[in-house]
Amino acid sequence: MMLTIKQLQPIDFSNFEELLSLAAGRKHRSLPYAGDVTPEEAYHYLKTNEGLLLDVRTLPEWQFTGTPDMTEAKGGFATISWKMYPTFASNPQFIETLANVKDLNKDTPIFCICRSGGRSLDAAIAATDAGWRYCFNVIGGFEGEPDRAGHRGTEQGWKAVGLPWKQG
Repeated sequence: MMLTIKQLQPIDFSNFEELLSLAAGRKHRSLPYAGDVTPEEAYHYLKTNEGLLLDVRTLPEWQFTGTPDMTEAKGGFATISWKMYPTFASNPQFIETLANVKDLNKDTPIFCICRSGGRSLDAAIAATDAGWRYCFNVIGGFEGEPDRAGHRGTEQGWKAVGLPWKQG
């Protein structure tokens, strides 16, 4: 049975340690990153706390499927492709570009998001390996896996749970 994002309940975090504990409990094996959070958990944390939502999809994805809208959040938002369009080769400047994000330091919580949670996991691991201490993967990503009809954004992900987003 596949666990969908809709089955997970958002949590109000009174401290960062709660988030770390929850995320670590969902971690993929013993990979080097902080762990997995739901879109709701990432948004609720960033709404009242400093941190960064890092969208690692490609330019066409940002333009045509939209991006999270963080205008009401205290945390920041950045877009840095993990894979380059159209070849999907790894972005050789990913870490360098991340290092240049304004107000980001090695202790800033970073919530990596992609379409469904695969590239963002790789980006969270790479950022952790480069020295950032709290890099999370947003499970389900922005659109999640396709539903039975082949459509994304209906059962999993940022859009499906009704979090703020904007087109283009």
